[in-house]
Amino acid sequence: MMREAQKMMNDPAFQERMKTLTDNPQFKQHMEQTSETMKDPEKVKEMEDKMKGRVAQGQKELEDFKKKSAELEAEEQRKKENAKKKKNQKPKTSSKKKGVKKV
Repeated sequence: MMREAQKMMNDPAFQERMKTLTDNPQFKQHMEQTSETMKDPEKVKEMEDKMKGRVAQGQKELEDFKKKSAELEAEEQRKKENAKKKKNQKPKTSSKKKGVKKV
C-alpha cells in the first residue's frame, strides 16, 4: 500500500494536480482558517466532540448494516435449503385410483 502511495506521489500528473489544488486561493484560505481553529483549545475540543459523535453514529450505522446483512444472508440460506429439500422430495403418489367406485 505504501509503495502504491509512493508511486502515485511520484507521478507527474498527480504532482501537477496537487500543485493546481494548492495554488487555489480558496484552498489557501481554508487551510489558514483550519490553522487558526487548531490554535484555539476550545474550538479543538468542540471539533473533537463533534467527530466523536459522528464516529459513534457511524459505528451504530455500521452495526445496523452488519446485523441486517447477516439476517438477509440467513434468510437466503434458508431459502436455498428449502428449495433443495423440495427438489429432493419424492413426488406424492396415491395407490388409490381416483374416480373409481367399488360397488
